[in-house]
Amino acid sequence: MPASDTRPAIGFFERYLTLWVALCIVVGVLLGHALPGLVHTVAALEVAQVNLPVGLLIWVMIIPMLLKIDFAALGQVKAHARGIGVTLFINWAVKPFSMALLGWIFVRHVFAPWLPADQLDSYIAGLILLAAAPCTAMVFVWSQLCKGDPYFTLSQVALNDAIMVVAFAPIVALLLGLSSITIPWDTLLTSVGLYIVVPVILSQLWRRRLLARGTAHFQAVAARLGPFSISALLLTLVLLFAFQGARILEQPLVIAMLAVPILIQVVMNSGLAYVLNRRLGVQHCVAGPSALIGASNFFELAVATAISLFGFQSGAALATVVGVLIEVPVMLAVVAVVNRSQHWYEQGSAGR
Repeated sequence: MPASDTRPAIGFFERYLTLWVALCIVVGVLLGHALPGLVHTVAALEVAQVNLPVGLLIWVMIIPMLLKIDFAALGQVKAHARGIGVTLFINWAVKPFSMALLGWIFVRHVFAPWLPADQLDSYIAGLILLAAAPCTAMVFVWSQLCKGDPYFTLSQVALNDAIMVVAFAPIVALLLGLSSITIPWDTLLTSVGLYIVVPVILSQLWRRRLLARGTAHFQAVAARLGPFSISALLLTLVLLFAFQGARILEQPLVIAMLAVPILIQVVMNSGLAYVLNRRLGVQHCVAGPSALIGASNFFELAVATAISLFGFQSGAALATVVGVLIEVPVMLAVVAVVNRSQHWYEQGSAGR
């Protein structure tokens, strides 16, 4: 049985993640105003455009999440071919491109008069980074909450991670290019190596060693690492908002405006995945996590890459943080819809 089956549905940190992010905004802004010298000293600790403190925090954030991924689950892909096909279609053929379109509509046109003109490209870049990274760890939580098939969830996440190693950089580069945004290839490839390839390798080596001592030992270690992962994310956000503080105070509506395309793409992609699975006669226990995987994002990777590519003070970094801010409440709403519509779903998919 996969390790994710016996974990609590949702932990204390995860349940109130939006509240913690909101508090990080306040703490970060206050820190930036009270100790600007300290904040700028931390920002100056860079090697090859990678901030060393942030790089360390990102690893602490990402590796415990990747530790839960069992790439051996790829052997189960054939058993859920239709559900996995729908999710891959949404994740890689729809979501990044629809987000680029929504960014162009809302950032460049609808909200452009109220946004800083010099950050429009950067905001769109952040939205693209957010949509190009399918969710990894929190998917297990969403799947449990909608009584999803754990084997489908595990195999889908493993497949997404394998694809992300080779597809994330090309898709991001393509969409940034289509949006007329300069592509810093060296930094992009460095980010993929640092925040995808190396953590995947390290986490899988660590996973193998832990499982060698038994499943119970692995589960115990994974559970203890969870709060460290979320804490690293929150500390990263404090630093981020320490740099963004002045801009946020000057234009607090920026966060609300950036949230609009993110909310639209979540509703659109989760709904599309859910309906497609219903049309294909996929079981509800597969359709639920399929819709949730198609709608959620690997925001930890998006934040890390945005900081590496564009810097702490960029609109791209802020846009990815908005994704963190709204992720939990929005996904809980999608879970509620999936659960309450089960009867309607099964009536439509029966006999297909």
